[in-house]
Amino acid sequence: MPGPDCRAISDGDLARALKDGYAWALHETWRRFAPMVSVMAARAMGSNTESEDLTQEVFYRVFRKTKTIREPDSLRSFVYSFAIRVLKTELRRKRTRGWLSFHRSETLEDIGHATVDVESRDLLRRFYGLLDRLTTRDRLVFVLRHLERMTVEEIAARMDISLSTVKRSLLHANDKLARWVETDLGLPGFLGADP
Repeated sequence: MPGPDCRAISDGDLARALKDGYAWALHETWRRFAPMVSVMAARAMGSNTESEDLTQEVFYRVFRKTKTIREPDSLRSFVYSFAIRVLKTELRRKRTRGWLSFHRSETLEDIGHATVDVESRDLLRRFYGLLDRLTTRDRLVFVLRHLERMTVEEIAARMDISLSTVKRSLLHANDKLARWVETDLGLPGFLGADP
């Protein structure tokens, strides 16, 4: 089967073509879903460089497991599930490295554009420093809800956890972050609140 007009192909037909081993389907899957995975990884990790590596890892795993797609019409969810698993693993690894290291790793060296002012970059660096203090599940739930704008139901389905666990993690992350923002002397003043 030659490469058709790929933009008109449904996710289900694309998944079936992947299972059948068509080369054009690999390219179209990357074109269609890599930007979504890359943006989610950058938001979760706080680094464009790390997001590129993680995106490649996600698609390496997706392409290795294409034969296991049970519901071709849910290709987007299939890709998302791999992205979330890879992010969880990397966030755990990052957290463990932070415990074992005497030096704090610098985050966000590459996330901004040249036009971002120094104060905004500093605020973003501090925000990701606070996210680093959350547990892996709380951080991922917070990022998926507030940065990816997923519903609680979508998060539960993609992370394969219960709704109540998602709600608890979200509440826990929001409470901790609110407390940490208040106690970090630089953040309330920068955000316009009184210290």
